Amino acid sequence: MSDHTSTQSFAFGSKKINYELSFQERKTLGIRVYPDCQVKVIAPFDTTDEKLKNKLREKAPWIIKQQLDFLSYHPLTPPRKFISGETHLYLGRQYKLRIENAEFNEVKLIRGRLLVFKNGRTSPKTLIANWYREKAIIHFDDTLKKVLPLFVKHSISSPELLIRNMSTRWGSCTPKGKVILNPELIKAAKGSIEYVIVHELCHLIHHNHTRAFYELQGSIMPDWKKWKERLDESV
Repeated sequence: MSDHTSTQSFAFGSKKINYELSFQERKTLGIRVYPDCQVKVIAPFDTTDEKLKNKLREKAPWIIKQQLDFLSYHPLTPPRKFISGETHLYLGRQYKLRIENAEFNEVKLIRGRLLVFKNGRTSPKTLIANWYREKAIIHFDDTLKKVLPLFVKHSISSPELLIRNMSTRWGSCTPKGKVILNPELIKAAKGSIEYVIVHELCHLIHHNHTRAFYELQGSIMPDWKKWKERLDESV
């Protein structure tokens, strides 16, 4: 177990890299970058400041590359005004928005249209966001249950699934095994949603984008590149 943990940072060019430093009874200095871009450094008790700084400077390009890899897929959908006539995505298809005043609040998909019935006190943006979140909870959970058996030989238990708004990420996972998905992902095609979930499950086994990570992802989902490209281009 670590004797002491602290938050540190160092500059590499114009970039500031934050990291969590802990000391352990070990022989080598280890650096890990997690899917949430957090950097953790574990050093032997007798590590000098100079040796630590030299190692961090040496590994800085690799750390930055890992962080950029984790951030390589991000939402691209331009801001919506939530007015009748504009289009909104759902599961990879475009639906034309139609807003109608009503005595009740309800969102429906009917014949290629996204119909929003609203009373005077609620904004269409809020109603649509709540609708997306409700659909995301159901579909993401179903997709997770669908792909989880593909990881059976890797002995990972069913992870806790969290829905969280993220400005630059479709998904992430925590060191404790929670999978976090952006509700905006519900706008993507089903295959792209499956790709993101498979991607995060692979990170529960391989934390970094190593060759082993990509080999595992390819064995689970051979056509993942197609669905990643579609996600990058359409949402």
